[in-house]
Order: sequence, then C-alpha cells, then structure tokens
Amino acid sequence: MTDIVMTSIPRSKLWRLAPQAPADFIQSLRPHDPLVAQTLYNRGLTDPMAVTRFLAEGAPLIDPFALVGVSEAVELIRRVVAARERVVVYGDYDVDGVTAVAVMVETLRALGATVEPYIPSREDEGYGLNRDALRSLRLDGARLLITVDCGMRSLAEVAFARELGLSVIVTDHHKPGEYLPSADVVINPKHPADANGFGELAGVGVAYQLARALMITNHETPLPTTQREFATDDLLDLVALGTVADMVALVGENHTLVSRGLKRINAAQRPGLSALMDVVGVAPGKVTTKTIGFVLAPRLNAAGRLDEAMTALNLLLAPDMGPALDLARELDGLNLRRREMTQEAQDIASSLLSFGAVQQDGGTPPLIFVASDQLAPGIVGLAASRLLEEYYRPSVVISIDGEFSKGSARSIPEFHITEALDSVRGLLERYGGHAAAAGFTVRTERLPELELRLAELALAQLGEQPLVPTLRIDAETPLSALTEELYSELERLQPFGFGNPMPIFASRCVPVLDARAVGDGRHLKLVVGDGGHQNASGHQNASGHQNASGHRNGPGRRWDAIAFRQGHWFGRLPARIDLAFALDLNEWNGRSNLQLNVQDIRVSE
Repeated sequence: MTDIVMTSIPRSKLWRLAPQAPADFIQSLRPHDPLVAQTLYNRGLTDPMAVTRFLAEGAPLIDPFALVGVSEAVELIRRVVAARERVVVYGDYDVDGVTAVAVMVETLRALGATVEPYIPSREDEGYGLNRDALRSLRLDGARLLITVDCGMRSLAEVAFARELGLSVIVTDHHKPGEYLPSADVVINPKHPADANGFGELAGVGVAYQLARALMITNHETPLPTTQREFATDDLLDLVALGTVADMVALVGENHTLVSRGLKRINAAQRPGLSALMDVVGVAPGKVTTKTIGFVLAPRLNAAGRLDEAMTALNLLLAPDMGPALDLARELDGLNLRRREMTQEAQDIASSLLSFGAVQQDGGTPPLIFVASDQLAPGIVGLAASRLLEEYYRPSVVISIDGEFSKGSARSIPEFHITEALDSVRGLLERYGGHAAAAGFTVRTERLPELELRLAELALAQLGEQPLVPTLRIDAETPLSALTEELYSELERLQPFGFGNPMPIFASRCVPVLDARAVGDGRHLKLVVGDGGHQNASGHQNASGHQNASGHRNGPGRRWDAIAFRQGHWFGRLPARIDLAFALDLNEWNGRSNLQLNVQDIRVSE
C-alpha cells in the first residue's frame, strides 16, 4: 500500500492507497468496470477464476464433516438423544452466542432431543462456563453439555463438568490457549489440527456446521425420536445475524453463509425477526449487513448487556407473531435504555481518565485503562469502544464489583488484545476474545498490577509508532466516473463487512459548493462538484479517466454527500477538498439518488 500523508486541521486519517492492479488483470475482467476490477483485486481475488467463484450465485458450502471433531460430536449427540437423555446448550450472551444457541436448540428439537438452552448472567456469572451453573445443570439431570461460542479457555470448568459426570462437546471459534479443554470433543476452526477452510467462522457458523452434519446423518439414518425433518437453510438467517454482529471476516464460507442468510432475513420467514423488523421500521427486502450491524444486532445485544439475554433467544425461537411482537418491543425498549447507559458510562470513563502511569512524552498513553464501581458490566465494552474511537488507543474498561471485577477491552490493529491478555493470564480468573476485542474477570486487588503490566506491554509494542487511524482506499477516481451502473456492480460484491469492506474511493481537489451542519452539529451535509483531479503520480486512475474530460455524467454535476460524525469541519472547509468516500444510494420519499458517504476529509494541496 502507498501511504498518503498530508497535514490538515481537523486531523485526518492516514490514507493508504492500494497498489494499482495489473493492466492485464483489469482487461481480463471486461466488461466489469475498472473500479470494480480494482476493488476485487484489493480483496485478494487476483485471478479471473477466483472472481467468478466470488460473484457466483449459489456457491457450494464446504463439507461440514471436514471440520475436525464434527463426526465424533454427531455420534455422541445421536447416542445421547436416542437414549432420551437430557442435553444442555450453553452459550454466550452476545448476538453470536444467542444465535448459536438458537441454531443448536432448533436442530436438537427436530431430532426429538430433550434440550434446554442456558445463557449465563453477564452480571452475576460473566463470560464462559462457571461451576455453579454446571453443578446445578447436572443436578437437574443434564447428561450432555454442548457449548457454543465459548469454552475454549474454560479448562478448569470443562474438567469440573466431566468430574460431575457430564459429557462435554465444546464448539467455539475463539483462539485456543496453550492447552485445549479436556472435553469429549472439541470443535474449533482455529484448532491446531484444523486447516480445512473454516478458520474465519463465527461461533454461530461453527454451530451451523454441526447442525448440518447432524441433519445430513439423520436424513440417511433417522433417529427413532425424530420429530421433523427440516432444511438447514432455514437456519441461515440466524447464521447471518451472528456472523455479521461478531465482525468476523466475510470471506470464503462466511461470504456464502451471510449472502444466503440475508435472503432468508429479507424473506421475513422467522416470526421473531419479522416482528423486530416491524417494530424498528425495516421493510422486508431492505436488510443489508449494515442493517444487521446498526439496527437489528444492537437490539438483540441489548438484552445480554442488561442481563436479559433469554429475551433475545425467546424472540428468535418465537413460534408466531403474537409473542414475537411483545418481545420485539421489549428489546427495542432495552436498546433505548442501553444507549442512555452507554452515554453515562462514557461520561464516567472519560472523567476518570488518568494518563499518569505509563505514557509517551506526557501525551496520550499507549493504552487506556479505566476501572470504576459506577460502571455496569454490560456496558463496559461499549465504553471501551467509544474511548478507542476518541483516542485511537487500546482501551480497557472495568466494572468493579466487590472481590471480582469484569472488564472489556477493544483494540487497534497494531495491538492484538487477546495475545496481550495471554501474557498476563496469571493475573486473570478467566478471559477470551479476538485480536480486536476481549473480555475477562480479575480479582479487584490485582487491578493495579494488571494496569501496569498491560501498559508496559502496549508501550513496548506501540511506543515508537505514530498511532493514527488508517483508512484503506481502493482507488483514486474523479467523481465523473461514478455512475448508477457502477453502483449496481459494486452491490454484487455484497455482503460487505470485516474482511470484505465496503469499497472506499478517493477524489482529489473537489470543489465545495455548499455545506451545513446537521444532527445537532455532529454531522456534515455537503454538495460538491465533479472536480476531476489526476492522482498524485499523474498516472491514469483505475477508472480509466485521466481528468475531467470525457465525463460519463457530463461536466458540472453536483453531488450530495453526507459526512457522519464530522460536523467539526463546519465553518472550516476550504474551497477545495480531498474526499474519501463510499458510493451510496439515498432513498427518500419514494425517490433514490446516488450520494457520497464521506469517510474522511482533507484540505487539498
């Protein structure tokens, strides 16, 4: 990537322009627009066959039995179900965990299993398995425990479950620790022995592969307990929800799963999702990954954050619209409360910031660490996200509650937060997560040492780096190269998300025709002209246009643009600016028109 560094006030991001694709590759993808070809190349699709597979409708899924442990798990589950022994599906309280529980419960009920879902209380039990719950479940007659989206780091708890007489199947997608849990079966695409193309699955994706294998086997050799046959495609709406919400890479198997799942969501065949869409005003056929990420998932997540995750599960499993509508309204109300609590938590966390422990030259430290008994456990992750966004530093926010404290961490690409927690695992009771997000439980008395150790790790890794948010640019192009046809082609790359990001383009020296602040001054509404500046090297842009001559849309076209959370530019814009943007479709009052969704603004040279 080529770094484009320019100084402007307010501070802009570091723009990283992708290398230009070879001319023969661009030519080989004709009649695709060159901007589309460049975008595909940037996603690692560097040969025409890979592009064809990526764009193909109905791409086949990988054989679920290729996932290590699936065959053994199917055999154990069928044996327990046939013996009419009780099964517990134990999941996490976020959207990935709740959808994974729903997938397994629906599948096991179809097989005729006696099955009970269990989602721990975030506030009282925390993330992962806990001994009190395991003891209680065993006393209630559970014979088989299936974890979804958790269990990989619960070594002592898995061993305890087996001592109680429970058989244990761990299904998870989090990075394993130094040792694997001593379960009867472990299914994890990040398992050291697994290299079969499943590595990016979310927790719900792992549960879905097990569900597929169970139904394939049952179709060939039905269990006598079977209640009904169903197509596992019916579960794909749940898979899409959990996969997008957990921000795993939308490539390979995930791209196919989410693409199919979005079609099922938009068909509005699950009463719970139909009710939620109705309550929040989302019409069937209009759901995208953005809708999941910003509208549906926050409401499902609000239940777990406020210690009522079973409300979300009950909605997803609701048999008809009657109870589903009541549950959807309850979730909408919980989400409103969650938003209010998040703002309060952000205010508290900001007021408690102290940059005195380990810092660089008296400035912002390499890691932000806040702990308070005024913070609710369900909101600390959101507060950490807000701090990361404001300071662009790994951020750890902790809820102090007596002897034990519960924390969440959010991080930047330059600092793998779960590997950092690996380095201090001796201080933690339990933990788990990904490169960018993690959760943990720690004894309150150990907080000062934990803060110091994490700060030292961050200083060692980040101390010499200029920490600035990076924006990856797919191509530079004059605005005149943007057309409705290009937008339609780019939409074929959906679903967008982590690993397959929304295409971002840059246009330089764009004239500002009008600007106003909107949304209480938080956002910026712009009208800009075509501009038509060459890229920095003077080379032809990926669009094939060198300058404003030969505009596809004619000279002088005016473009509407919206810059969310960039209201600080109002009153400070020069006559010409450089824009980094996504091409968007604005629909209002039955009309639609292309607009620029501005990701960053800089002063033109």
